[in-house]
Amino acid sequence: MNPFMKIAIPVFILGFVAGAACWYAFSPAFIDRIVNEELPAGFALRESRSGEFRDVDGAHRGSGSVKILVSDAGDALLRFTDFEVTNGPDLEVWLVKEPDPRKSADVSASQWLSLGPLRGNKGDQTYVIPAGTDISEWGSTVIWCEQFGVLFSVATLSQPEG
Repeated sequence: MNPFMKIAIPVFILGFVAGAACWYAFSPAFIDRIVNEELPAGFALRESRSGEFRDVDGAHRGSGSVKILVSDAGDALLRFTDFEVTNGPDLEVWLVKEPDPRKSADVSASQWLSLGPLRGNKGDQTYVIPAGTDISEWGSTVIWCEQFGVLFSVATLSQPEG
């Protein structure tokens, strides 16, 4: 094997691995996943709690409304409308006991309940809250990056007016 190939092959392999890792980590910031789910039909739902998503910092931004909707049977749903958040890897939807977390450490120090992976970083979407969950115990909804332990957006939950 000539000397050029002894250098070129490892450099190519290292470059390929580094490029793939960078694409995995940073491509979600450039690619939007848009979801527009309808509310399930046939449910009589009342609003129990609600809030507005807000930015966490200059890099992690969020907007839109969140509502906890409860049926007469006691089933609960978390509903996002006009939702938009900075995309990232491994984002999840969490209910957090801390009502106003300002940074990732505030979320980590509190109790949380994962409702599963975020389906899309834009659009209306609905998540099922597990049966038996006491809605009044949870102070906020957050979008959380599980892989890096980073808070992306938060909405403080409050009682509906009226």
